[in-house]
Order: sequence, then structure tokens, then C-alpha cells
Amino acid sequence: MRNTADSITNKMMLEFDRMLKVVHHQTQHDANMPGQNLEPPALNTKQTQHTAGLMRINHTGEVCAQALYNAQAMMARDEATKAHLLHAAQEEHDHLNWCQSRLDELGAEVSKTNAFWYLHSFAVGSLAAVFGDKISYGFVIETERQVESHLQEHIDDIGSQDAKSLAILKQMQADEIRHGQDAKDAGGVELPEPVKWVMTGMSKIMKMVSYRI
Repeated sequence: MRNTADSITNKMMLEFDRMLKVVHHQTQHDANMPGQNLEPPALNTKQTQHTAGLMRINHTGEVCAQALYNAQAMMARDEATKAHLLHAAQEEHDHLNWCQSRLDELGAEVSKTNAFWYLHSFAVGSLAAVFGDKISYGFVIETERQVESHLQEHIDDIGSQDAKSLAILKQMQADEIRHGQDAKDAGGVELPEPVKWVMTGMSKIMKMVSYRI
């Protein structure tokens, strides 16, 4: 009994440490960051604030992705599934860093609500994993589908006025499409429509809040 309790405690301490590292992430230099060699765009105050809002949304989205993948990996029943999810989380961590780097360049801060969204997504990921790896992967498929869609909205919105942000968003979108396909190939199933509606609703709330705060 003690070994089981110790194991659960160790897992939760590990996940708490991961949360702190994500929420209090410090920008790191990444030689592979898209658009880093491009000249900074000449944006006016309004354009800068709007682009910062969009990049803040994407940064918070990557915070959510970290929480989702980490929770699903913790609860995964199969070691191969766990390894798959942790690998995806590492790639999403690159996205987190890219968004934060661009926010730094724009003179903007990350969302003050990130801790809440991490905890929310961690709870969702844990719940999804309880129903088995196929459902867990199903959440990945739907999450990446929705992220791909809102990234396209941001790409269209920014247009040609900010090549640096555009390069980041396009690479992120390509990676999200691949993550969704990988989850499908791994046996993920389509989620019921009501579940998708709830996910869409929460995503809209997250975008509305993180754009401003």
C-alpha cells in the first residue's frame, strides 16, 4: 500500500514540477525557430497590440497542449502510448518557446490566466485517459483539428504585415496537422459531437480571455 501511495505522490510531484516549468517558462534561444532571420516588421501600435493578442492566444494554447499531453501520458495504459505523448509534448514545448519569444519581441506579456488553463487542460487530459488510449488519442485528434483551424484564422488575419509571426504560425500549423494524423494512425477515434461542442466552447472562452489578459 505504501509503495502505491509513494508512486502516486511521486507522479503528482513530477507533474506539479512540470506545470511550474511551463507556467513560469523562461524564453530560450532556439536556432530552429521559424522566421528568426527575418527583419522585424514595421508595425504601428494598433497592429503590435493585435498581433501580441493573437500570439498570446497561441502561447496559452501551447500551455494547454503541454497539460493535456502530460496528463494523458501520466495516465496512459501502454508504454508506447506514453512515449508517443511525451514526444509530442516536447514538440509542443518548442511552440511554447517560439510564441513566448515573439511576445518578447513585441514587448508583450504572456496571459496571466495560464495557470488556470493548465489545470483545466490537465483535468481534461486525465479524464480522457481514464477511458482508454483510443479515446485519449481522440482528444488529441480533435484538439489538433481545432488548433489548426484557429491558426489558419490567425494566419489569414496577420496576412503579409508580419512575416516573423507568420513563419511561426505556419510551422506550428504544419506540426499540429502531423500530430493529429499521428494520433489517428495510433488508433484514435472520433469523439461524440457533444464533446466536440464543449471543447469548442471552452476554446472560445480561452481565446477571448487570453487575447486581453
